[in-house]
Amino acid sequence: QVQLVESGGGTVQSGGSLRLSCAASGFVGRIDTMAWYRQTPGKSREMVAMTVTDGGVLYSDSVKGRFTISRDDAKNTVNLQMASLKPEDTALYFCRVQALKTYWGPGTQVTVTV
Repeated sequence: QVQLVESGGGTVQSGGSLRLSCAASGFVGRIDTMAWYRQTPGKSREMVAMTVTDGGVLYSDSVKGRFTISRDDAKNTVNLQMASLKPEDTALYFCRVQALKTYWGPGTQVTVTV
């Protein structure tokens, strides 16, 4: 059974840092992309950062230069190091894994206070 477990969310002051982690288990076969998305109430879920199997990464313009995504294929984990956090980064953050199907984690809350 496929399972995604996220950790590392919390509350931090503006300018602070947090590290999110996502551990994926139960996969058979290759994982293609591993990504982090976020969502705030009333808005669509948006891609924050994505990593693909060839090492390529994508970032949304709003987090470029502040967030770093990394993955460990041996452990099936993907991390998101977030620095210089801003109040507008406050959201529910989701891990997304694309294999034969797309899987989502339950989400972890990140709150950035002024």
